[in-house]
Amino acid sequence: MKIYDYHGKKNLCGDRIHQARTTQRMSQSDLAARMQVNGVIIEREAISKIETGDRFVTDYELLTFAKVLGVSVDWLLMDETGQENR
Repeated sequence: MKIYDYHGKKNLCGDRIHQARTTQRMSQSDLAARMQVNGVIIEREAISKIETGDRFVTDYELLTFAKVLGVSVDWLLMDETGQENR
């Protein structure tokens, strides 16, 4: 049996990506552009779907999000209380 979502979402990091992006006053388009400069071709619409949990995030995208946003991969995978998502 394949699992396509976890608690209704397709990723664990979307909320944290949104949090880091908005804290830095960065638009979704700006984030997409920075991802592209770092070798990950992604559009603004995909960023939106990731942040709402409607799109999967690949491992290389996760690493690049962390780099571009200046946060750790571990931080991206934690919930808002700082606990590891489970």
